[in-house]
Amino acid sequence: MTAGVKSAMAQQYNIVDYGAKSDTGKLSTEAINNAIAACSSKGGGKVVIPAGNYKSGTIVLKSNVELHFESGAVLYASIDTNDITRQAQPAYRSQKDPGGWYALLYAEGETNIRITGYGTIDGQGARQVPRSPSGGDLDGRPRNLLLISCSNVLVDGISMLNSGIWNQHYLNCEDVQISNIRVYNHCNRNNDGLDIDGCRRVVVANCIIDSDDDAIVLKSTGKAGCENVVITNCIASSFTNAIKCGTESTGGFRNINIGNCVVKRSISKVPPVFGRTNIGISGISLEIVDGGIMEGVQVHDIVIEETECPVYVRLGNRARKHIPDAPAPPLGIMRNVSISNITAYNTGNYTASVTGVPGAKIENISLSHLRLVNRGGLKPGDFIAKIDSVAEDEKGYPEPTVWKNLPVYGLFIRHVKNISVTDLSLVNMQSDPRPAFAAIDIDHLVMTRVKVEGSSNLPVLLVKSVKKLEADKVNVVAQ
Repeated sequence: MTAGVKSAMAQQYNIVDYGAKSDTGKLSTEAINNAIAACSSKGGGKVVIPAGNYKSGTIVLKSNVELHFESGAVLYASIDTNDITRQAQPAYRSQKDPGGWYALLYAEGETNIRITGYGTIDGQGARQVPRSPSGGDLDGRPRNLLLISCSNVLVDGISMLNSGIWNQHYLNCEDVQISNIRVYNHCNRNNDGLDIDGCRRVVVANCIIDSDDDAIVLKSTGKAGCENVVITNCIASSFTNAIKCGTESTGGFRNINIGNCVVKRSISKVPPVFGRTNIGISGISLEIVDGGIMEGVQVHDIVIEETECPVYVRLGNRARKHIPDAPAPPLGIMRNVSISNITAYNTGNYTASVTGVPGAKIENISLSHLRLVNRGGLKPGDFIAKIDSVAEDEKGYPEPTVWKNLPVYGLFIRHVKNISVTDLSLVNMQSDPRPAFAAIDIDHLVMTRVKVEGSSNLPVLLVKSVKKLEADKVNVVAQ
């Protein structure tokens, strides 16, 4: 994927030769940008950051240039608002436009970019302040890395810490490889670990990402969707959602393969910035709520440790525009989704769920070979008592916290056209008075080889408005 990056990047440009100082009391912005400019003017090469501690404002990356961090090199973002400069409005429009475009490392429209090595990028995010009046996640806090409309990108080996907002944001990029990186991001609001936003042909492999907000997240904040994306062999930890598609979904998600990953509890000992649970809200979240189409998504071979909700699949109708003058997006589409070989243990009581909205059903979804070990221990009054009492909330923010403890402990299904659930095993670490399953407004449900470990009783399936049901060894109770 990065074959276009010149293999002959032998010519090296050491930032020290251009005046950079290993001194966090002095700015090396000009020296680093001059080294990159010199490298670019000669057709490309390698800009080297040697061991040392360097402070910088915005660094603008160029085509055919590799920024290489030697072992022991640390690049700190300046906390002076004059040093991290606002970039011009990109040609590609996005829901994030009002926040301005602030980043330590930045590029738009460049090709053949590499960021490699064994060093560290530290955004000093706890000390970064808003730069835009828009507020919220549009307040202009800087990212560590922001690439817009770039192609043939390699980010490999480095550690990325403490950004002001999202750690790294790849927007409308193509042919991207992100590998062997380590991310720790627990210092400010909206501290995502890795955001792939409207990108095509992306591989994320062998990464360890630990963040306060979403750890690994695919988004579509503009017209472009995420297509042909592989996420593999990663460890993701989050106080919110570990691996997620959404919430922004304007351009949709197609041909996404997420597999061979571990979701585990964060190593952070500080309280969540958002004040949420410190074991994380969800392990896997798949969401279409701002229009767009999700199809051809496979999630497989995932181990999930200690999140409140193991799996959350949601088709909603928040219908947020990606830019103010865009038409309101229509109801999205979610179809042809497969979730398999998932082991989730010591999870909370936010039940796994697959839910559409009235008039818009999820189509053709399969769940197979799942083992869900729930904490249990609830008592009557701790959960929503009736399946009819679960709010639709189709316009709201999609997250398991909206419902918290649902009327069933295993799987809640609503507004789905065709769904199969096979080889699903449930375990309650403590007793739970709720039935196992609920299915509401379903065209066709197949449920086979499901069981509650440690119980001789058949699991109870509550059904309402299920047109066709093929259920094996479950106790079906009409509502």
